[in-house]
Amino acid sequence: MNELEELLYREVLADQKEVVALRRWFHAHPELSTKEYGTQKKIEEELRSYGLEPHETAGTGVWTVIRGEKGEGKTIVLRADIDALPVRETHHCEYESTVPGVMHACGHDAQTSALLRASKILNGHRDRFPGKIIIVFQPGEEIGYGARNIIREGVIDGADRTFAVHMASNLEAGKIALVPGPNNASADQFKITVHGHGAHIAQPHRGVDAAYIASKIVVDAQSVLRSVDPLQHVLLGIGHISAGNSYNVIAGEGIIEGTLRCFDQQVRRKILADFEKLVHNTAEQYGGSADFENRDNCAPVINDPVATREAQKTAAAVFGTDHLVTSRAASMSGDNFADFIEKAPGAYAYIGTGNPKLPATMVAQHDAMYDIDEDTLRYSEGIYVCYAADYLNGLVSGED
Repeated sequence: MNELEELLYREVLADQKEVVALRRWFHAHPELSTKEYGTQKKIEEELRSYGLEPHETAGTGVWTVIRGEKGEGKTIVLRADIDALPVRETHHCEYESTVPGVMHACGHDAQTSALLRASKILNGHRDRFPGKIIIVFQPGEEIGYGARNIIREGVIDGADRTFAVHMASNLEAGKIALVPGPNNASADQFKITVHGHGAHIAQPHRGVDAAYIASKIVVDAQSVLRSVDPLQHVLLGIGHISAGNSYNVIAGEGIIEGTLRCFDQQVRRKILADFEKLVHNTAEQYGGSADFENRDNCAPVINDPVATREAQKTAAAVFGTDHLVTSRAASMSGDNFADFIEKAPGAYAYIGTGNPKLPATMVAQHDAMYDIDEDTLRYSEGIYVCYAADYLNGLVSGED
C-alpha cells in the first residue's frame, strides 16, 4: 500500500459507523425507478454538507465534481445507481423498508452510501491529486433508464476513465471481482402484439386466432438461436404471454413480452433481426399481423482491460491479493453502466457481500429477504476512493 492509499483507507475505516447509518437510511426509504425524489434530496443534502455543489441530471439523478488542486490532469467518473425495486421486504430488521411494496433488494442503497462517503473523503484531500473526479448518482437503472440521459446531457464529457461497483450476494464477503472483458449481458426488452380477429370458438374458420399465432411464435422463438455458435452465451426468454378474454371467443389480440441477453453486439443485432422476421412471417402465415417493439435497455458490460488492471492493482495493494478475484463467470443480468464504459474506458467491480453467518446476505438479489453484510461497505468505499486517487496521480498502470 502506498502512502496515499494508506492515508485514504484509514479514513475509510474510521468512517464505517457513518456509512452504515447512511446505508440504513436509504434502505428504509426506497424509491422506484425515476421516482427517487427523496433519495435525490438526501444525496444533495449530504453533498452540500461535504462542501460539494450538487447538480440534477436525468430527472432524479445527481452529479457533482471534485477538482484536484495539484493542477490539470485526467478525469475519472465514479458512478452509483440509486433506485429500488417493486418488492415487499420480508427481512425484518431495524432498518427495513418503510415503503409498502418497495425495497432495496439489489444493493443500490449500499452503492449510493459508499460513493457518497467516498466523495467526502476525496473532497477532503483534493490537494493530493490533479485533474477531476465526476461523481454520478444514476436513477432508473433497474428499468434501463438514466445512463444514456446522463451521457446525452454531457455530464461525463471529456472523461478518461469510468468506474462503478455493485454488490454480489453470490460472492464471498470481502472479495472484489475485477474481471477484464465481458461481465454482464446486453438487455433488450421486446413486446410483440399479434393482431387477429375474433369469432365464436366453434367457428375458427371465421376468425384469425391471435392466441394460436402467439403460441407458435413462442414455441418457434428458440429456432433463431440455431444460427448462432453454441459457444456464444445467448438467452432469449419469454416472460409474459396473454391473449383473449373468454373461453369461447377466438382471441383477436395476443401479447408476448420477453428479453434477449448476449455479450456480442453483432450476434445481438442478428438475433433481433431474425426474430422480428420470424414474428412477422408467422403472423402472416396464419392470416394475422404483428407489431414488434424492442427497447434497447443496455449494451453488454465489457470491462476495458487496461482500466481493469489498474483497478486490480489498487485493490490488491489496499485489501491484499487474497481479496481480489480476477476470473469469474459473466452474468446474464444487465447493467447500463455499459453505456458509461462505451463513452470512456472503464471497469465494473463486484463487491462480495455474502456471509453464511448472515442468511439474508446469501439469498439472490431481487429476493424479498435480501440484505448485505454491512462490514463490506469498506471495500466499496475503499476502492472508490483509492482507485480514483491512484489513477489521477498516475500511481497505477494498466499496461502488462
